[in-house]
Amino acid sequence: MADVHTTRRARLRDRCAAGGVTAALVTGNANVRYLTGCAPQGAALLVGPGPEDTLVHLRPPPDDPDQGEPPEDLRSIVLSSPEGDAAVTAAELARRLHAESLAVEEHHLTVTRHRAVRLATGGLPLSDLGGAVEQLRLVKDEHEIGALRIAAEIADQALGELLESILVGRTERHLALELERRLVDHGAEGAAFATSVGTGPNSGTARHVPTDRRVEEGDFLTVRLGARYRGYRCEVGRTFVIGTAPASWQIELYELVFEAQRAGRQALVPGVACRDVDRATRQPLIAAGHADGLAPWSGHGVGLEIDEDPRLSPAAMGKLDACVPVTVEPGVHLPGRGGVRIDDTLVVRPSADGGPELLTITTKELLAL
Repeated sequence: MADVHTTRRARLRDRCAAGGVTAALVTGNANVRYLTGCAPQGAALLVGPGPEDTLVHLRPPPDDPDQGEPPEDLRSIVLSSPEGDAAVTAAELARRLHAESLAVEEHHLTVTRHRAVRLATGGLPLSDLGGAVEQLRLVKDEHEIGALRIAAEIADQALGELLESILVGRTERHLALELERRLVDHGAEGAAFATSVGTGPNSGTARHVPTDRRVEEGDFLTVRLGARYRGYRCEVGRTFVIGTAPASWQIELYELVFEAQRAGRQALVPGVACRDVDRATRQPLIAAGHADGLAPWSGHGVGLEIDEDPRLSPAAMGKLDACVPVTVEPGVHLPGRGGVRIDDTLVVRPSADGGPELLTITTKELLAL
C-alpha cells in the first residue's frame, strides 16, 4: 500500500506543477489519509518541494485507529506541544525548503488559521489548491473498493440480525444504538455516520434523528446505517412494516419508491451525467405527485467520507466514471403517516463488466417483521 500512497502524492505533485505551484499543504483529514494511509488528528501534509514529503502531527494516543505507520518515503514530524498547529509548522517548513509558491486547501482552513499559515511562510506566494485531492479521490482503486465491499457486508450483517429480533415496544434510539454496537461486533471501526431509525410518522424522512418513540404494530420502520472499515464508509437504508401485513397504501408507496430506486440504479453507467441519474430516480416520484418534499439529492459519493463528490442532484455538474462508488437513495415521507426510503451503495461499472456493482445486498422485499 505504501506504493499506492506514493503514486497518489506524485499525481498531486504533477497537478500542482502543471499550475506552476512547487508545494502543496493538505489539511483535510480525509485528504491526508488518502495521500499517506494515516491521519492523526490535526495532521497536515506538505507535498514538495523536492522529492520528500512531510507529515506534521501531534503525538497520537496509543489506541488511535487512524494512526498507523507513515510510509517509509514520508518524513514525519511530531509536534512537541499539544498547542502546536501542524499547518503552521508545515508552512514554515515550506519556507525553509525554499519553495517558490504554496497551494493550500482554503476550504479546510479557517480565516484565522489561513492568516497564521500566510504569516509562517514569510511572504511566500499562496494559492488555493481547491478540491484537487477530492478530485483524485473520486475514482477508487480496487483496494478502496475492497474496503467498501467489506464495510457493506458488515452493515448488511448488522441489519440482518436486527430483523431477526423482537422490535415492538423498543425505541428508535435503542435500536440505533444496538445497530451501532453490532457494526463493531462484526469488525467495523465504528459507524460510518449517526445511525437513523424512524418509526410510524417518523419513517421515511431523509436524516431522522432517533427519538424515544416506541415501535408499534402496523408502523413503517425505516433504518439507515453504514459501517466504517479501514476508513472507508458505506450506506444502506431499508423500510419494513411491523407486525402485520402491510396496508394497501403502504404497499403502493413502497412499490413507487422501489421503482424509483431501480431506475436510479439502472442509470449508473460510465459517462452518464450526474444530473441524469438524479432525474431517472426522481421522475417516478414526481409523476406520482410527490414533487414537494423530495430531498435535494438522489445520491452521493462515498469513500473516506460518507458524503463525498459526486452529487446526484438536479444541478449537479459532471459525469460518472467507472469505479466511482455512489449511493442511490430515494424516499417519500407523508406527514403524519410515515414513509419509505431505500438506500444502496453501488460501484459504477461498464456493461461489459456486468453493470453497476451492488455492494449492499440486504433484501429490498417489503417484509412484515
